[in-house]
Amino acid sequence: MFSSIQIDREIYASDEHQMVRQALIDFLNKEAIPHQEEWENEKCAPKSFWRKMGEQGFLCMDMPEEYGGGGFDFSFNAMVLEESRRMGVDFGLVVHSDIVAPYILRYGTEEQKRQYLPKMISGEWVGSIGMTEPSVGSDLKALKTVAEDKEDHYLVNGSKTFITNGFVADFVCCAVRTHKGTDQEGISLLIIDKKLDGFNTGQPFEKIGIKYQDTCELFFEDVKVPKSKLMGEEGMGFKYMMSDLPRERIGIAVESLGSAIGVLEKTIEYVKERKAFGKAISDFQNTQFKLADCAAEVQVYQSFLDKCVDLQTQHKLTTEQASIAKLKATEMHGKIVDECLQLFGGYGFIWEYDIARAYAGARVVRIYGGTSEIMKLIIARGLFKDHYRAQLKLKEQKSLS
Repeated sequence: MFSSIQIDREIYASDEHQMVRQALIDFLNKEAIPHQEEWENEKCAPKSFWRKMGEQGFLCMDMPEEYGGGGFDFSFNAMVLEESRRMGVDFGLVVHSDIVAPYILRYGTEEQKRQYLPKMISGEWVGSIGMTEPSVGSDLKALKTVAEDKEDHYLVNGSKTFITNGFVADFVCCAVRTHKGTDQEGISLLIIDKKLDGFNTGQPFEKIGIKYQDTCELFFEDVKVPKSKLMGEEGMGFKYMMSDLPRERIGIAVESLGSAIGVLEKTIEYVKERKAFGKAISDFQNTQFKLADCAAEVQVYQSFLDKCVDLQTQHKLTTEQASIAKLKATEMHGKIVDECLQLFGGYGFIWEYDIARAYAGARVVRIYGGTSEIMKLIIARGLFKDHYRAQLKLKEQKSLS
């Protein structure tokens, strides 16, 4: 790593962090890096790899020991996300470990926790989250997938799209509309097992990047979901999703940082070896200035994200802070990958080079997990919340008078 300018990172400084980090590096070099081309052709990482991740303890690291987890804190999850992306490995880990598992732990019944969490931790089962729909996008309040109350079960009809892990997953935590057309209408969360009749999965999309992080459509046609699969209370799903989105967004931000660090490291090594006009590209002042600027950007965002990881570890990270982290880290990521690819010249456009894979994958991080435009909207609302509250209070006073 470009350690000459790196500030010591207290967030990952413990011996335990470093032991896990080195074990992860060794594992990915053996079990992931040699197989990336094969997985790209298959459009997903195989279930066998998920099981190996679980066997090594790298999945859902902050889940309680009573469910088979390591009992670590969130910083270990964050370190695994960052290090995986630094090495160029991206297979839907943040969805499995940092969205689905926390949802089940926080809102699931004891029966649900004991049924799903141990198998997620071991990698035997892979989880996905079903929010986005074909005509909805980021507007979660407009969901059209309906769960009709049939007394002892729900009858689910609808579809989801752009679902990470959708193809390889064994179940989906699905946002559905319950009691449609009544005073009780609202968004609820159901655990829907893929083995149920009427639950069909589309083929993984042919994407321009992150090709083995499988992404597909889900279809529900008269799927009978037992009432025991309801997470939390009916009608509370939107609130649950909003309260837990900060963790997803800091996870994406950390992944973006990891990818930017990895790209910068590879570029520094490349320009020292690549020759032009009789000398190494690294000897040109333009190269030095470009990489100096990139390194400074990484360092600034690293410091902020480390603070955000610490806040999330303490369960204190706010929606606005997570939105700032995702917005700026993903923008930084895109800028650095673009600058570094330029230094590779024509080779940067060749798929067998890691820089090309990183470039193709960098674009989508400003879209999934909430677009950059949605992040700006959330940040702006935080800036003007006192103004909005004053307006609302004034309206209430006028209506009373």
